[in-house]
Amino acid sequence: MPSTVEQLSPTRVKLTVEIPFADLKPHLDKAYREIAQQVTIPGFRKGKVPTMVIDQRFGRGVVLQDAINAALPSAYEAAVVESRVIPLGEPDVEVTKLEDGEVVEFTAEVDIRPEFTLPEFAGLSATVDPLPDTDAEVEERIEVLRKRFATTSEVDRAAADGDVVVIDLAGTRDGEPLPDATAEGISYQIGSGGMLDGLDEAVTGLAAGESAEFSSTLVGGPLQGETADITVTVTKVSTQELPVVDDEFAALVSEFDTLAEMKADLSQSVASYAAAEQAAKGRDKVLEALVEQTEFEVPEGSWPPRSSPARTRSTSS
Repeated sequence: MPSTVEQLSPTRVKLTVEIPFADLKPHLDKAYREIAQQVTIPGFRKGKVPTMVIDQRFGRGVVLQDAINAALPSAYEAAVVESRVIPLGEPDVEVTKLEDGEVVEFTAEVDIRPEFTLPEFAGLSATVDPLPDTDAEVEERIEVLRKRFATTSEVDRAAADGDVVVIDLAGTRDGEPLPDATAEGISYQIGSGGMLDGLDEAVTGLAAGESAEFSSTLVGGPLQGETADITVTVTKVSTQELPVVDDEFAALVSEFDTLAEMKADLSQSVASYAAAEQAAKGRDKVLEALVEQTEFEVPEGSWPPRSSPARTRSTSS
Protein backbone atom coordinates (compact mmCIF):
# COMPACT_ATOMS: atom_id res chain seq x y z
CA MET A 1 0.00 0.00 0.00
CA PRO A 2 1.99 3.03 -1.27
CA SER A 3 2.50 5.92 1.12
CA THR A 4 4.70 8.99 1.49
CA VAL A 5 5.49 11.20 4.48
CA GLU A 6 5.96 14.97 4.45
CA GLN A 7 7.51 16.73 7.44
CA LEU A 8 5.33 19.78 8.09
CA SER A 9 7.24 20.78 11.23
CA PRO A 10 9.52 19.07 13.75
CA THR A 11 6.38 17.84 15.52
CA ARG A 12 3.88 17.25 12.71
CA VAL A 13 3.79 15.19 9.50
CA LYS A 14 1.40 14.57 6.63
CA LEU A 15 1.04 11.02 5.40
CA THR A 16 -0.29 10.52 1.88
CA VAL A 17 -1.65 7.01 1.40
CA GLU A 18 -3.05 5.20 -1.63
CA ILE A 19 -5.49 2.32 -1.30
CA PRO A 20 -5.66 0.23 -4.51
CA PHE A 21 -9.19 -0.86 -5.35
CA ALA A 22 -8.06 -4.46 -4.96
CA ASP A 23 -7.53 -3.73 -1.25
CA LEU A 24 -10.80 -1.80 -1.04
CA LYS A 25 -12.92 -4.51 -2.71
CA PRO A 26 -13.41 -6.72 0.44
CA HIS A 27 -14.75 -3.68 2.32
CA LEU A 28 -16.90 -2.74 -0.69
CA ASP A 29 -18.39 -6.24 -0.89
CA LYS A 30 -19.12 -6.20 2.84
CA ALA A 31 -20.85 -2.82 2.54
CA TYR A 32 -23.09 -4.14 -0.22
CA ARG A 33 -23.95 -7.23 1.85
CA GLU A 34 -24.84 -5.17 4.91
CA ILE A 35 -27.03 -2.79 2.94
CA ALA A 36 -28.77 -5.72 1.20
CA GLN A 37 -29.57 -7.22 4.61
CA GLN A 38 -30.98 -3.96 5.93
CA VAL A 39 -33.24 -2.80 3.08
CA THR A 40 -36.52 -4.17 1.73
CA ILE A 41 -37.05 -3.78 -2.01
CA PRO A 42 -40.12 -5.27 -3.73
CA GLY A 43 -39.22 -8.16 -5.98
CA PHE A 44 -36.04 -9.09 -4.11
CA ARG A 45 -35.48 -11.25 -1.05
CA LYS A 46 -33.74 -9.57 1.85
CA GLY A 47 -30.01 -10.04 1.47
CA LYS A 48 -30.32 -10.85 -2.25
CA VAL A 49 -30.58 -7.32 -3.63
CA PRO A 50 -28.17 -6.92 -6.59
CA THR A 51 -25.44 -4.31 -6.31
CA MET A 52 -26.75 -2.48 -9.38
CA VAL A 53 -30.14 -2.02 -7.68
CA ILE A 54 -28.48 -0.73 -4.50
CA ASP A 55 -26.47 1.77 -6.59
CA GLN A 56 -29.67 2.95 -8.28
CA ARG A 57 -31.64 3.29 -5.06
CA PHE A 58 -28.99 4.68 -2.69
CA GLY A 59 -26.13 5.82 -4.89
CA ARG A 60 -22.70 4.30 -5.44
CA GLY A 61 -21.16 7.09 -3.36
CA VAL A 62 -22.85 5.92 -0.15
CA VAL A 63 -21.41 2.42 -0.55
CA LEU A 64 -17.97 3.77 -1.41
CA GLN A 65 -17.97 6.01 1.66
CA ASP A 66 -18.79 3.06 3.94
CA ALA A 67 -16.04 0.96 2.37
CA ILE A 68 -13.47 3.76 2.59
CA ASN A 69 -14.27 4.47 6.24
CA ALA A 70 -13.79 0.77 6.99
CA ALA A 71 -10.46 0.61 5.13
CA LEU A 72 -8.92 3.84 6.45
CA PRO A 73 -7.81 2.68 9.95
CA SER A 74 -5.71 -0.28 8.79
CA ALA A 75 -4.28 1.72 5.87
CA TYR A 76 -3.31 4.54 8.24
CA GLU A 77 -1.68 2.14 10.71
CA ALA A 78 0.32 0.53 7.90
CA ALA A 79 1.53 3.95 6.75
CA VAL A 80 2.57 4.86 10.30
CA VAL A 81 4.62 1.67 10.58
CA GLU A 82 6.19 2.21 7.17
CA SER A 83 7.12 5.83 7.88
CA ARG A 84 8.43 4.99 11.38
CA VAL A 85 6.82 8.01 13.01
CA ILE A 86 5.34 7.94 16.52
CA PRO A 87 1.92 9.64 16.55
CA LEU A 88 0.92 11.63 19.65
CA GLY A 89 -2.78 11.92 18.89
CA GLU A 90 -5.57 11.24 16.45
CA PRO A 91 -4.92 12.25 12.83
CA ASP A 92 -6.82 14.79 10.74
CA VAL A 93 -7.86 12.63 7.79
CA GLU A 94 -9.04 13.83 4.38
CA VAL A 95 -9.85 11.80 1.29
CA THR A 96 -8.15 13.66 -1.57
CA LYS A 97 -8.71 11.32 -4.53
CA LEU A 98 -11.37 8.79 -5.37
CA GLU A 99 -11.17 7.13 -8.75
CA ASP A 100 -13.86 4.49 -8.76
CA GLY A 101 -12.42 1.14 -9.72
CA GLU A 102 -8.86 2.43 -9.61
CA VAL A 103 -7.56 3.99 -6.41
CA VAL A 104 -8.43 5.93 -3.27
CA GLU A 105 -5.97 8.46 -1.84
CA PHE A 106 -6.13 10.13 1.55
CA THR A 107 -3.92 12.33 3.68
CA ALA A 108 -3.47 12.14 7.43
CA GLU A 109 -1.90 15.01 9.35
CA VAL A 110 -0.83 14.09 12.86
CA ASP A 111 1.38 15.37 15.67
CA ILE A 112 4.39 13.16 16.27
CA ARG A 113 7.05 12.71 18.88
CA PRO A 114 9.90 15.07 17.97
CA GLU A 115 13.46 13.90 17.54
CA PHE A 116 15.77 14.88 20.38
CA THR A 117 19.13 13.97 21.84
CA LEU A 118 19.46 12.97 25.47
CA PRO A 119 22.32 14.45 27.49
CA GLU A 120 24.98 12.26 29.02
CA PHE A 121 23.48 10.57 32.08
CA ALA A 122 26.83 10.77 33.85
CA GLY A 123 26.41 14.52 34.03
CA LEU A 124 23.04 14.41 35.78
CA SER A 125 22.78 14.88 39.52
CA ALA A 126 20.01 15.11 42.08
CA THR A 127 19.87 15.86 45.79
CA VAL A 128 17.38 14.19 48.10
CA ASP A 129 16.73 14.48 51.80
CA PRO A 130 18.71 12.07 54.01
CA LEU A 131 16.95 9.07 55.48
CA PRO A 132 15.01 10.02 58.61
CA ASP A 133 15.69 8.67 62.08
CA THR A 134 13.80 5.40 62.34
CA ASP A 135 13.52 5.46 66.14
CA ALA A 136 10.95 8.26 66.21
CA GLU A 137 8.82 6.56 63.53
CA VAL A 138 8.99 3.24 65.39
CA GLU A 139 7.78 4.90 68.58
CA GLU A 140 4.90 6.53 66.68
CA ARG A 141 3.83 3.17 65.29
CA ILE A 142 3.99 1.59 68.72
CA GLU A 143 1.85 4.42 70.10
CA VAL A 144 -0.74 3.76 67.39
CA LEU A 145 -0.78 0.09 68.42
CA ARG A 146 -1.20 1.04 72.08
CA LYS A 147 -4.26 3.16 71.26
CA ARG A 148 -5.69 0.40 69.10
CA PHE A 149 -5.47 -2.10 71.96
CA ALA A 150 -6.37 0.33 74.72
CA THR A 151 -9.11 -0.53 77.21
CA THR A 152 -11.73 1.82 78.59
CA SER A 153 -13.28 1.93 82.04
CA GLU A 154 -16.38 3.94 82.90
CA VAL A 155 -15.82 6.59 85.55
CA ASP A 156 -18.16 8.69 87.67
CA ARG A 157 -16.61 12.14 87.21
CA ALA A 158 -16.40 15.05 84.81
CA ALA A 159 -14.83 14.37 81.42
CA ALA A 160 -11.23 15.44 80.87
CA ASP A 161 -8.81 15.57 77.95
CA GLY A 162 -8.10 12.07 76.63
CA ASP A 163 -11.30 10.56 78.05
CA VAL A 164 -13.69 8.65 75.82
CA VAL A 165 -17.25 9.96 76.03
CA VAL A 166 -20.53 8.79 74.57
CA ILE A 167 -22.55 11.79 73.45
CA ASP A 168 -25.82 12.82 71.86
CA LEU A 169 -25.88 15.78 69.46
CA ALA A 170 -28.93 17.89 68.60
CA GLY A 171 -28.61 20.70 66.05
CA THR A 172 -30.97 23.65 65.70
CA ARG A 173 -31.14 26.91 63.75
CA ASP A 174 -33.26 29.79 64.98
CA GLY A 175 -34.83 27.38 67.42
CA GLU A 176 -35.91 24.96 64.68
CA PRO A 177 -34.59 21.36 64.93
CA LEU A 178 -32.21 20.14 62.21
CA PRO A 179 -32.73 16.39 61.77
CA ASP A 180 -29.60 16.12 59.60
CA ALA A 181 -27.53 17.60 62.44
CA THR A 182 -28.81 15.23 65.12
CA ALA A 183 -27.19 11.97 66.28
CA GLU A 184 -27.17 9.74 69.33
CA GLY A 185 -24.69 7.38 70.94
CA ILE A 186 -21.54 8.76 69.34
CA SER A 187 -18.26 7.61 70.88
CA TYR A 188 -15.63 10.34 70.90
CA GLN A 189 -12.21 10.78 72.48
CA ILE A 190 -11.71 14.30 73.77
CA GLY A 191 -8.79 15.96 72.02
CA SER A 192 -8.73 13.64 69.03
CA GLY A 193 -10.32 16.21 66.72
CA GLY A 194 -12.02 15.41 63.44
CA MET A 195 -15.53 16.35 64.56
CA LEU A 196 -17.14 19.71 65.27
CA ASP A 197 -15.10 22.76 66.17
CA GLY A 198 -15.81 23.64 69.78
CA LEU A 199 -16.85 20.12 70.76
CA ASP A 200 -13.76 19.48 72.91
CA GLU A 201 -14.33 22.66 74.93
CA ALA A 202 -18.04 21.91 75.29
CA VAL A 203 -17.72 18.36 76.68
CA THR A 204 -14.68 18.94 78.87
CA GLY A 205 -15.89 19.22 82.44
CA LEU A 206 -19.28 17.55 81.79
CA ALA A 207 -20.32 14.47 83.73
CA ALA A 208 -22.77 11.84 82.51
CA GLY A 209 -26.23 13.38 82.13
CA GLU A 210 -24.97 16.95 81.73
CA SER A 211 -25.32 19.10 78.59
CA ALA A 212 -23.72 22.15 76.99
CA GLU A 213 -24.50 24.36 74.02
CA PHE A 214 -22.18 25.83 71.39
CA SER A 215 -22.24 27.01 67.79
CA SER A 216 -20.24 25.29 65.07
CA THR A 217 -19.95 24.72 61.32
CA LEU A 218 -21.32 21.36 60.23
CA VAL A 219 -18.74 19.11 58.57
CA GLY A 220 -20.91 16.50 56.86
CA GLY A 221 -24.29 15.67 55.39
CA PRO A 222 -26.55 17.89 53.29
CA LEU A 223 -25.92 20.88 55.61
CA GLN A 224 -22.13 20.67 55.34
CA GLY A 225 -20.51 24.09 55.69
CA GLU A 226 -23.51 25.69 57.35
CA THR A 227 -23.57 27.03 60.92
CA ALA A 228 -25.86 25.50 63.54
CA ASP A 229 -26.49 25.69 67.29
CA ILE A 230 -25.45 22.39 68.86
CA THR A 231 -26.58 20.88 72.15
CA VAL A 232 -24.26 18.10 73.31
CA THR A 233 -25.28 15.72 76.10
CA VAL A 234 -22.76 13.37 77.71
CA THR A 235 -24.25 9.96 78.50
CA LYS A 236 -21.08 8.15 79.53
CA VAL A 237 -17.52 9.03 80.55
CA SER A 238 -14.71 6.47 80.33
CA THR A 239 -11.03 6.68 80.92
CA GLN A 240 -8.70 5.10 78.41
CA GLU A 241 -5.91 2.87 79.66
CA LEU A 242 -3.02 2.22 77.30
CA PRO A 243 -1.21 -1.13 77.59
CA VAL A 244 2.34 -1.23 78.95
CA VAL A 245 4.94 -1.66 76.22
CA ASP A 246 6.64 -4.94 77.15
CA ASP A 247 7.08 -8.49 75.87
CA GLU A 248 3.45 -9.30 76.69
CA PHE A 249 2.30 -6.35 74.61
CA ALA A 250 4.54 -7.42 71.70
CA ALA A 251 3.07 -10.92 71.76
CA LEU A 252 -0.45 -9.44 71.79
CA VAL A 253 -0.07 -7.09 68.83
CA SER A 254 2.49 -8.88 66.64
CA GLU A 255 3.89 -12.23 65.62
CA PHE A 256 6.92 -11.78 67.90
CA ASP A 257 7.44 -13.03 71.43
CA THR A 258 9.61 -10.17 72.66
CA LEU A 259 9.52 -6.40 72.45
CA ALA A 260 13.07 -6.31 71.10
CA GLU A 261 12.11 -8.54 68.17
CA MET A 262 9.02 -6.47 67.40
CA LYS A 263 11.00 -3.20 67.50
CA ALA A 264 13.69 -4.66 65.24
CA ASP A 265 11.07 -5.68 62.68
CA LEU A 266 9.35 -2.30 62.86
CA SER A 267 12.70 -0.55 62.45
CA GLN A 268 13.51 -2.62 59.36
CA SER A 269 10.07 -1.91 57.89
CA VAL A 270 10.38 1.82 58.51
CA ALA A 271 13.89 1.89 57.03
CA SER A 272 12.80 -0.04 53.90
CA TYR A 273 9.83 2.26 53.33
CA ALA A 274 11.98 5.38 53.82
CA ALA A 275 14.63 4.07 51.42
CA ALA A 276 12.02 3.28 48.76
CA GLU A 277 10.49 6.73 49.15
CA GLN A 278 13.92 8.35 48.93
CA ALA A 279 14.71 6.38 45.75
CA ALA A 280 11.39 7.43 44.18
CA LYS A 281 12.06 11.09 44.93
CA GLY A 282 15.57 10.68 43.53
CA ARG A 283 14.19 9.25 40.27
CA ASP A 284 11.76 12.16 39.98
CA LYS A 285 14.54 14.69 40.51
CA VAL A 286 16.83 12.98 37.97
CA LEU A 287 13.97 13.02 35.46
CA GLU A 288 13.41 16.74 36.13
CA ALA A 289 17.11 17.40 35.54
CA LEU A 290 16.98 15.33 32.33
CA VAL A 291 14.03 17.31 30.98
CA GLU A 292 15.70 20.62 31.86
CA GLN A 293 18.79 19.68 29.83
CA THR A 294 16.90 18.25 26.86
CA GLU A 295 15.77 20.56 24.06
CA PHE A 296 12.74 19.58 22.00
CA GLU A 297 9.72 21.23 20.45
CA VAL A 298 6.24 20.66 21.82
CA PRO A 299 3.44 19.90 19.31
CA GLU A 300 1.28 22.93 18.58
CA GLY A 301 -1.96 20.93 18.34
CA SER A 302 -4.62 21.11 21.04
CA TRP A 303 -4.58 18.66 23.92
CA PRO A 304 -6.29 16.29 24.43
CA PRO A 305 -6.16 15.39 20.73
CA ARG A 306 -9.35 15.36 18.75
CA SER A 307 -10.19 13.26 15.73
CA SER A 308 -11.62 14.68 12.53
CA PRO A 309 -13.96 12.78 10.19
CA ALA A 310 -12.78 11.86 6.75
CA ARG A 311 -13.73 14.38 4.08
CA THR A 312 -13.91 13.73 0.35
CA ARG A 313 -12.33 16.57 -1.59
CA SER A 314 -12.68 15.25 -5.13
CA THR A 315 -14.25 12.25 -6.86
CA SER A 316 -14.32 10.89 -10.31
CA SER A 317 -15.76 7.77 -11.88
